[in-house]
Amino acid sequence: MSEQIDRSQDFSEQEGIRRAKLQELEAQGASPYLQTRFERSHLSQAIKDNIEQLNGQPVSIAGRMMTRRVMGKASFAHILDGEGRIQAYIKRDDIGQDAYQAFKNYDLGDILGITGTAFITQTGEVSVHAKEVALLSKCLKPLPDKWHGLQDVDLRYRQRYLDMIVNPQVRDTFIKRTAIINAIRRFCDSRGFLEVDTPILHTLEIGAAARPFKTHHNTLDIDMFLRVETELYLKRLIVGGFDRVYELGRIFRNEGMSPKHNPEFTSIEMYQAYADYEDIMNLCEDLIRETAIAVNGSAKVMYQGKEVDFTSPWPRVSMAEIVKQESGIDFFEWADDAQARASLKERHIPVEPHFTRGDCLAELFDRYVEAKLVQPTFIVDYPVEISPLAKRKPSDPRLTERFELFIVGAEFANGFSELNDPIDQRARFERQVAERIKLGGTNASVDEDYVNALEYGLPPTGGIGIGVDRLIMLLTDNASIRDVLLFPTMKPQG
Repeated sequence: MSEQIDRSQDFSEQEGIRRAKLQELEAQGASPYLQTRFERSHLSQAIKDNIEQLNGQPVSIAGRMMTRRVMGKASFAHILDGEGRIQAYIKRDDIGQDAYQAFKNYDLGDILGITGTAFITQTGEVSVHAKEVALLSKCLKPLPDKWHGLQDVDLRYRQRYLDMIVNPQVRDTFIKRTAIINAIRRFCDSRGFLEVDTPILHTLEIGAAARPFKTHHNTLDIDMFLRVETELYLKRLIVGGFDRVYELGRIFRNEGMSPKHNPEFTSIEMYQAYADYEDIMNLCEDLIRETAIAVNGSAKVMYQGKEVDFTSPWPRVSMAEIVKQESGIDFFEWADDAQARASLKERHIPVEPHFTRGDCLAELFDRYVEAKLVQPTFIVDYPVEISPLAKRKPSDPRLTERFELFIVGAEFANGFSELNDPIDQRARFERQVAERIKLGGTNASVDEDYVNALEYGLPPTGGIGIGVDRLIMLLTDNASIRDVLLFPTMKPQG
């Protein structure tokens, strides 16, 4: 005797009705869950695009029934598949009395397979005239109201599958997300960059500001950390002889959440031997402009009501210069860290006791400048204290050959001429570790293997990291990072 599944639970009235229909089907030996496959000849858009050739020809479609209009002996339904919706015309005399009655008993949301012929209705709508209709899977929960869709933002993120069913523009965003990522890869490949994979699990807690997620490896009995960047492994590969490498993948930071921050996010890091930060800025500009054109057909996009123009060239302004312009405070007049902190306190700007001159300049930039940078703008020449992996400027050792890209008031990329002096790098790592320990990083330590790699010789190198999710937000006109992540991080319910 086959095992009986107890389906008797507490459900809403609508769910109860749907489950009763399922039980009736199962009692008749016609459970939809027995279906293993369905031979589909076309997706909806392919039929619409080729209706002149397909008119009157046999086709088979499959998808979710989103609407149904019963008109006595004939009915119309709209079927949603991976490319959109297409109308089906179901007539009792064509599919038979029993099959037609079964069809009328189906629910919105049920997944159907329909075999018939393509045609155009008198109103000009491309449709499929059904010859056979099969129930392929039962929808046991009612879909949201067709007129209002799924409005609850929290529910949309938690149940993305439902969001995609009832909000077509959501699916369009994620189709475009894939197109953007593919365009980025094509750009990198066309420029001779080699895509590589580096470890996600690290044995060291690195980074002064970025807090890692911590886990434990049972076999080795050691704590490990999810990566907060891919930089140090990629530069090891430059040491090893690869001249151009990139990695596009997930990064993890145990930090706050906001419309522009998610604990796991996608970035791309690229490194090019024998290049400096000027070369990398040019590379960044080309990548974003060409990606925008590839997916939107234009170097100009609309974002939250503002036009953003990616046409070259983009301005390049020093951090100290623009901070002085907007705040009246001159970084170069500070004699030491104490004077820098005092300068901010005079403006009633909170500072931490450990803030350096570089930290204070960055704080002023965040307060007075960042939100004003709407069009693509490179901010260059960051203080050495906040740039532990960047090469010093030969003309002013207080600064580094580092840049960040700002668009619509947010950072999109960070790059620099890579520090390749192993002695200087060790000293900066040691300061970084001390800073990390102050912030609670009890396992922070110098990456000795990376320093060892530098001692074998890292050629002059330029590198960059770009926030892919933020770029997707910009190119799809979405204000929240959660709208471009299929399954954003959410606090558990209950």
